Amino acid sequence: MDSSPHRVSDVMTRAVVAVGREALFKDIVERMEQWKVSALPVLEGDGRVVGVVSEADLLPKEEFRGSDPDRFIQRRRLSDVAKAGGVCAEELMSTPAVTVHADATLAEAARIMALRHVKRLPVVNSEGVLDGVVSRGDLLKVFLRPDNDLADEIRRDVVDPLFPAPVEPIHIMVTDGVATLTGQVRDAARIPLAVRLVRGVEGVVDVDCRLIAAGAE
Repeated sequence: MDSSPHRVSDVMTRAVVAVGREALFKDIVERMEQWKVSALPVLEGDGRVVGVVSEADLLPKEEFRGSDPDRFIQRRRLSDVAKAGGVCAEELMSTPAVTVHADATLAEAARIMALRHVKRLPVVNSEGVLDGVVSRGDLLKVFLRPDNDLADEIRRDVVDPLFPAPVEPIHIMVTDGVATLTGQVRDAARIPLAVRLVRGVEGVVDVDCRLIAAGAE
C-alpha cells in the first residue's frame, strides 16, 4: 500500500471458501462457523458467482420454525417465507449476487456495501468468476498504514506539486492518522484543494491545516 487510491485488489482475501448450488443447509452453517464468515459465495461451473448465501438468508428457518405465517406476512415477506423451507444453497441464496471488481477503489466498494446493506462482497473478474472476497474489515486496513508513510505520500503527491515554492518550508506531521500541515504559501487559493487532497489519502483520519498565505499574520 504505497500510494492512493488503493484498490480492492490491495486488501481483498484471495483464499475464499465458497459453496455450490447443491450445498445443504447444515453444511453451509458448518462452513460459516469453521471459517468465521457471515456469508458464502455460491458458485457454478468454472467458478462463476451465481449468488450469495448469508446468515440473513438462513435465519428465516429459525424465525418461522413451528409457526404458520398469516397471509399478510406471506405477502410482505414472500422471499423470507420461501427461504424458511429451503434446504440447499440454490433455494436459500440471494441472487443476483452483489459483487465488485478487483480494480474498484475502496471508496466504491464501501459505497456498494452501504447501499446494498452487505458486509462482504465477492470480487469477480470480467466473466463473473470469483477472484476473492472483500469485507468491511478489509476496507479498514488502510487505517493501519504507518504515519510516516502517510506523511511521505502527502508531501510527494499533494504538498510538493501544489506548493513548489513555499514562502517557508511546509511541515507535515501525521499522528495517529491525523495530518497536520503548517507553513506559509504564496497561493492561498490552493489551500482548500490541499486539504481535500490530503483528506483523500487512504489512511488519513483527519486534517488539521495550519497553512496561511504569505503576509497573513
